[in-house]
Amino acid sequence: MGRIVLNRDKCKACYLCIDACPNKVLGADENVNALGYYPMAVNHPEKCVGCAICARVCPDIAIEKVYR
Repeated sequence: MGRIVLNRDKCKACYLCIDACPNKVLGADENVNALGYYPMAVNHPEKCVGCAICARVCPDIAIEKVYR
């Protein structure tokens, strides 16, 4: 099992990851990143099962799965 890590400054807020997450772990951040977008945020980390679907759909390669 693992967890996901976001590079906030690479995220362009397409939110494909939010739509793809089967457990509704993700949401939009309330703060802008260096690019001026509201990036994805991990709102419910306790629900994350480490499937990494979010990382696979991210066109900006801003999400990666790390192992504990």
